[in-house]
Parts: sequence; C-alpha cells; structure tokens
Amino acid sequence: MSATPDGPIAIYYEHPDWFRPLFAELDRRKIPYVRVDAASHAYDPSERESPYSLVFNRASPSAYLRGHAQVTFHTLSWLRHLERIGVPVVNGSAPYEMETSKALQLDILDELGLPYPKARVINSAELAPKAAEGLRFPIVVKANIGGSGAGITRFDSAESLAESAKIGAIDLGIDRVALVQELAPLRDGHITRVEVLDGKFLYGINVYPAEDSFNLCPADICQTTDGQQLSRTACAVDAQKNGMRVEQFKPDRAVIREVEKIAERVQLDVGGIEYLVDDRDGRHYFYDINALSNFVADARNVIGFDPFERLVDYLVARVANASLVGAEAA
Repeated sequence: MSATPDGPIAIYYEHPDWFRPLFAELDRRKIPYVRVDAASHAYDPSERESPYSLVFNRASPSAYLRGHAQVTFHTLSWLRHLERIGVPVVNGSAPYEMETSKALQLDILDELGLPYPKARVINSAELAPKAAEGLRFPIVVKANIGGSGAGITRFDSAESLAESAKIGAIDLGIDRVALVQELAPLRDGHITRVEVLDGKFLYGINVYPAEDSFNLCPADICQTTDGQQLSRTACAVDAQKNGMRVEQFKPDRAVIREVEKIAERVQLDVGGIEYLVDDRDGRHYFYDINALSNFVADARNVIGFDPFERLVDYLVARVANASLVGAEAA
C-alpha cells in the first residue's frame, strides 16, 4: 500500500484562478505534476496504490458558492482513503475536517486554552435569539461552512436578531449549523493573519478590511497601507477592488508559539490563522483557521519574498522524504 515514488505531484483543486502562481512555479522548475479537478472526481476504495507521489489538497470550503457543493463532502472521504493506503497528503483529512467546521475550530481553541470570541453553536435558526443571550452585541451569525466571508450576517441588537429569526431570514449554510458569536471592535481597524508552512511561522500581515466586509482573502487585497496598488494574480478574475489594505507584521513570539500550537494540533501543513485584538480589552482572540490559504497579493512588495517558491520547496522536500521512508521500509 503506497504512493508511486516517481509519480507526479497531484494538485487537487476546484477554484480556476487561485492557484495560477503555484502552477507557474511548478512549471518554471519543470516539476512533474497533474491538476486534479475536485469538482469532477472519482476514486476506487479497493485500490492499494496511487499514481501520485504526493497529493496537495487545495479544496475550498467555499466551493458551494461556485455550484460545487459536492466538493465539500467528497473531499474528506478521498483524503481519508489516500491516508489509509499510505499516500502522502499535504493538508490531509484532519485540517480539512477542521476547516469545514467553525464549531470544531472553537472546540480545538478551547481545548488548547487559547482565547476566542464568545460563541454558541446552533442547528436551528429560531434558536439564534436564545443563543445570543449573555453575548455582547453586535454579534454575527456565522455559517459553520463558509469561506471568503460568505454566510456571515451582522446583528446590532437583540431585536433585529429576533425579527430575522421570526421571518426566517437567517441562513445556517449547507450543513444547517452556525455560530452565534460576538463581533469585537477591531483595535486599529485591522485583523492579523499568520501564515504557516510545515506548521511553522512563515509570515504575518495586518489586513484592514473594507467597511462591513467579512471577505478577508489576502489574495484579494488591492493595496498597501500607503496606497501602493498590488498585482492580484492569485485572486478570482472577477474580483472587485474591495478597499482592503495590508501591511507586513510580525506578532510577538508568544503569539507565534500559540499559532504554531494550533497548527500542530490540527496537523496543518500550510495555512493561515487569523486573530483580532478586541479594542475593549486589548486582548487578542483567534477566530479563524484556514487550511486553504491564498498567499497575500503581490507578496514580494508586501513581505519581501515569494511564498510560492518556499511552498514548492516544501512540496519537493515532502516527496523526497516520502521516497526515502518508502525505500527504508522496503
């Protein structure tokens, strides 16, 4: 039961544009790889060997927004199958399961003793007003499976929440589960996103979102804080300039240790972990763990290097390590 040591790397993905920089770097180095369409995919549970040397999971929880809801539920089964037959997977079933459940993310943060905005988990929209009792407004109702800011609605009062619940205007998303969560005022108007590679700190950025926007995809950021326009080669071709600004930022070592602790717990090879500083108490709170991480737009201008180069270095190293382990086992 194994992968094929000299086989190509499989890039399993659904979004047509987000991974162009990754493909370009693989092409530039002439590294053998295949593009595997997550929206139209089948596998044989009885197989014992894969044609791939490594599978890189790039499936997005927001696939349902593009008419590909089947990706969300099929992917977890295939990843578990690959792991069962011994195929190396980058961002395997554990981080993918975590990314497709915001409720699970909060359980993990709580288990680790790390701070997060107070929340309740519901599976019926009519329970939202009751769940919000004891929480500070404004609050958000946040779909358990979201992505790119989708499935998040803000409520500024208990009355507006109750009215929306009464008229059936609260959408719990495709798995009918949602968080009712406090929405903290952002200190200095930004959130912080920390990217990890091989589970370790890669870089950090402060993201200044557009007003009333929950889409914080770093690949969609259009300018730096000093107004420099960024080239957004990894964002959707139809993305609008959304007013988000970005700057490089390195959190203190204690926060980086917490980020790496999260990555280790969820077996996150590459991804982005986001936190905010609540302006009311000055404390930081983690609120999102992203296994599908799109690196910041125009990274060389923002952080001084191309993270896709380091990502491909990592993929190549994983293949070489898997081949070595396989040879030793033989």
